[in-house]
Amino acid sequence: MPLQRAASTTVTAGDLLSAYRPGAAFLSSPSTTLLGQGGLAVLEHAQDVADALGDVITEDGRPAVAMGAIPFEPGSPARLVVPRVLHRAEGTRAREETRHRALPGTWEVKPVPEPREHAEAVRRALDLLTAPDGPDTAPRKIVLARSLRLTGDRPVDVARVLANLARRDPDAHVFAVDLPPRGGGRRTLVGASPELLVAKRGTHVTSNPLAGSAPRSADPTKDQRAGVALLASEKDRYEHAVVVEAVAAALEPYCRTLDVPAEPSLVRTATMWHLSTRVTGELDDPRTTSLDLVHALHPTPAVCGTPTHIARAAIGDIEPFDRGFYTGVVGHIDAAGDGEWAVTIRCADVEDTTLDLFAGGGIVPGSDPKAELAETSAKLRTLLLALGVDRPL
Repeated sequence: MPLQRAASTTVTAGDLLSAYRPGAAFLSSPSTTLLGQGGLAVLEHAQDVADALGDVITEDGRPAVAMGAIPFEPGSPARLVVPRVLHRAEGTRAREETRHRALPGTWEVKPVPEPREHAEAVRRALDLLTAPDGPDTAPRKIVLARSLRLTGDRPVDVARVLANLARRDPDAHVFAVDLPPRGGGRRTLVGASPELLVAKRGTHVTSNPLAGSAPRSADPTKDQRAGVALLASEKDRYEHAVVVEAVAAALEPYCRTLDVPAEPSLVRTATMWHLSTRVTGELDDPRTTSLDLVHALHPTPAVCGTPTHIARAAIGDIEPFDRGFYTGVVGHIDAAGDGEWAVTIRCADVEDTTLDLFAGGGIVPGSDPKAELAETSAKLRTLLLALGVDRPL
């Protein structure tokens, strides 16, 4: 590909959020916000990124960037774009002051599967966890998801959904990226993920796995009790430890030092409490890229289960839908290999008048089907409230 030139500007995160229009790529973390417009290259394979970025120079002399999403299933096409124009906002993202604006119109809601069927799926997963065939064939954890398909009476205003998500969860990784269309309309992956899969800058690496969750309450006293109970929960701490163990094992071969806190902490979103462990390290080889680390980590037990191949097979047998880009990764990488990638959760796959929403939960010994159903309902509220839909699920 001939050498191409990309423009780059630096503005505020609020400016970029206001400037977003469907067709652009928007990625915002608490430290950096990017808005990419136009496309010098569209890539289906992450291994092509280095060559594509090597063919681009930027007007400000900073490394060129590829932005987009990688799906859950290995071998499925990614969607990564090298934007023609890249706008950046560095530093801590301010809380958005724009008011929440519900989307107009009415929605038809179809659960996939039905709630009672999801509870039965959890029971099936629990049977697999306790199968007497031995540790080589029985999973330690399986993450099961369910979906809601919302069909509206007019095209979805993706820019408004994005702004509502940024306002409600200012500490989340908020994103909107184009996906390959399935029908005639534009297709967008939009969401607000609380979970950093990996960030790499120079030789410094950070991963922040989340596992073990509890719904929040509007009552401050009950809400605080829910967080304290989650931190003390033996079942949730086990679920979390499985994920942290896997993340540390995946990063260790790349790092000369690795710091893994012995105890989890609590983090909160607008709708959920989560157990969190922030893992940090220094790379042994500075040429290791953020995508190298993505491939080593993805999928973590937080979204798949463990052992990975056994849990993934169980998901394929039990879940009645294709996850697509849900529980994949979304983020960016520059020509120096630095980048930031979030786990694609709390998201919607939007096309024309329809949205497919997803939420999942980790099933381990001691999981209760009713509680797991309630957890997915609470997680789905992140997107439902961004749409202005507030109803029991």
